[in-house]
Amino acid sequence: MIGPMRERVVAACDGASKGNPGPAGWAWVVSDDAATPARWEAGPLGRATNNVAELTALERLLAAVDPDVPLEVRMDSQYAMKAVTTWLPGWKRNGWKTSAGKPVANQDLVVRIDELLDGRTVDFRYVPAHQVDGDPLNDFADRAASQAAVVQEAAGSALGSPVPPPSPTSAAPATAPRRKAAARKTAGSAGTARTIKAKFPGRCLCGRPYAAGESIAKNAQGWGHPECRTAQA
Repeated sequence: MIGPMRERVVAACDGASKGNPGPAGWAWVVSDDAATPARWEAGPLGRATNNVAELTALERLLAAVDPDVPLEVRMDSQYAMKAVTTWLPGWKRNGWKTSAGKPVANQDLVVRIDELLDGRTVDFRYVPAHQVDGDPLNDFADRAASQAAVVQEAAGSALGSPVPPPSPTSAAPATAPRRKAAARKTAGSAGTARTIKAKFPGRCLCGRPYAAGESIAKNAQGWGHPECRTAQA
């Protein structure tokens, strides 16, 4: 267990499922300076859902950090965060039933997390996933969980494992004139590209931000401007 040698621990945790459900993994990472990964652990879950992976990652992190040390947890899972910060009190009052009277999903993990949170100081911080200029700890946990899901093997600093590989990326973004030319060249395929309205503001692979409500499309590193996706096609 990570001991009480520090006044505050900054950490991140994440889960991954390749298929949801599918091969899944979890990971947590602790920083010494709020930015640089220092200690980490990841593990396989066999076949599981993304929600199970996210909750498992949080449970393993809480178990690994001394309960006497204040903890900041950075997560990109709104489900896992709301489960323990918003919904959990009501679930307990209802005898671990939802407002609709149904059993709480993943109850064993939620109960265990509730036990680990008892009497300790934990500050949960939501960080958007897969952002070019996103949180470095969350990005590390995301990559470690994804690797554990794929290879189905345990890894971590205590095991002497190398850091997880970077997320797959394409070549450097095209300049604006090249992007426009590529967009014209592939206009036929661009019309079939799936776009959605962004729920949160973010930053595209090209470096420019996009706002909540703006149309975005999937690219090599997550979501961004539709024209940037076309330029990489």
